Amino acid sequence: MNLRHIEVFHAVYLNGSVSSAAQALNVSQPSVSNVLAHAETKLGFLLFRRIRGRLVPTDEAHALFREIADLYAHLQSIQKMARNLKSGVASYLRLAVLPSLGLAAAPAAVARLLALHPTANIDIQTLHHADMLRSLSERDCEIAIGYDPPRHPRLQSMEIGAGEMVALFRKDALRNAPARLSLCNLRGMRFITPANSGPLGNLYLNETATQQLDLSEQISVRTFYVAAALVRAGAGIAVVDEYTARASLVPEVDCRPLNPPISFAVYAIFLSDRPPSVLAGALISALSDVLRSSRIVSQYEARKSR
Repeated sequence: MNLRHIEVFHAVYLNGSVSSAAQALNVSQPSVSNVLAHAETKLGFLLFRRIRGRLVPTDEAHALFREIADLYAHLQSIQKMARNLKSGVASYLRLAVLPSLGLAAAPAAVARLLALHPTANIDIQTLHHADMLRSLSERDCEIAIGYDPPRHPRLQSMEIGAGEMVALFRKDALRNAPARLSLCNLRGMRFITPANSGPLGNLYLNETATQQLDLSEQISVRTFYVAAALVRAGAGIAVVDEYTARASLVPEVDCRPLNPPISFAVYAIFLSDRPPSVLAGALISALSDVLRSSRIVSQYEARKSR
């Protein structure tokens, strides 16, 4: 399929008829019909069947549309950038962050960035660790912020912060908790495991294996903010990163760092052939400052020592 085939197919699929597609594209109905017929001839299968006067997509059309919808999302992003360049807005940044950092740390950093660059345009997406390489390779983002950079020759990274895993719990579920909690303190309690949550989940698994712990892991999560929501709802106790914990604290919920600590680093990740722009560098600097000032573990221990 060439680009004209794709454009016409997309319009017919969305609008449900040749006439509506022609109107959306501002072309004649015969033009749409001819392009659609040519596309089907080139492909060797039907894209639509006419049933009771309506065009109904075939299974092949549904499969193609899923791919083409992604293509159109990319085109819309390109069009937005072109409009910004035409209007003189040269500052445009695509940022991808893990969900846990998207709760509070990244928004605070973006607010600081906009205070310095008020005309900047910023596109933010949340993604999981496994999607970082794809997003960077496809130019969906300029920089990605994560806990463990994917090992790939096309990627570079810089450490911009650090953190610890903490136990998050309702105060009525764990009274008189010590300054630091050992995972063995959680034995016998309903536990929400982060085992499927990427690099930090792997750190947790390594620690439980080292300590030969067998916790009552009734709920498994892939995203830390879901674990935090489950804790608030009274579903159990969870181990999450401290940035998720900070964003999730409410009067009835508390947290404790672990003993021994489970530590991690935060990285800015980018393509080797596409080093961070001036705007991206400013965002990285702002985020590094936010991460340093929002360390809940250090603040908690400072309060305990007073």
